[in-house]
Amino acid sequence: MVQFRSVITVSPAESRDAAAIAALLGDLGRFYGATESEPLDRRIGQINEAIFTSPPTAYALLARDGDQVAGLAAYSFLWPAVGATRSLYLKELYVPDAHRRRGVGTLLMRAIFETAGTLGCSRVEWTTDAGNIAAQAFYAKLGLPAHPSKVFYRVEDTGSGLRSIVPGGSAESGLLPGSFGGK
Repeated sequence: MVQFRSVITVSPAESRDAAAIAALLGDLGRFYGATESEPLDRRIGQINEAIFTSPPTAYALLARDGDQVAGLAAYSFLWPAVGATRSLYLKELYVPDAHRRRGVGTLLMRAIFETAGTLGCSRVEWTTDAGNIAAQAFYAKLGLPAHPSKVFYRVEDTGSGLRSIVPGGSAESGLLPGSFGGK
């Protein structure tokens, strides 16, 4: 009997991939404990707005096993990094259960580092949840070190708007986006 091993490819996402990305993000949300998500058409609209507009606010690489999506690496750029250079920030690396332990995550990480190098980034950065031991073991297996000198902060909009979080940050402050009113 002859067995064929599938060939996994990695390439930038295209607008026709929005529904597949929405499905992966739904799966990712369930992985992190979400019990509900936005309606599919809304998620597809959000994906199109983020990735496939000009200029995009995010980018995505997809791993494919034939015509099936086998993984996602979503990233953006941060500036400044070292001096006036930029860094590539890997926001999500996700491989569904059916494709794990087949080298998909490694291929996506290789593609992320190749992308960063091609675009002249000085670093690649990412985080994992403190309790995601499997992800931490994966990165350690790749020889990628944790960076213990950083502390990560997150504030989420709970319905009252992010502008109300920091005193003086409301619409009444007179500040426009991108201006900080320094004297």
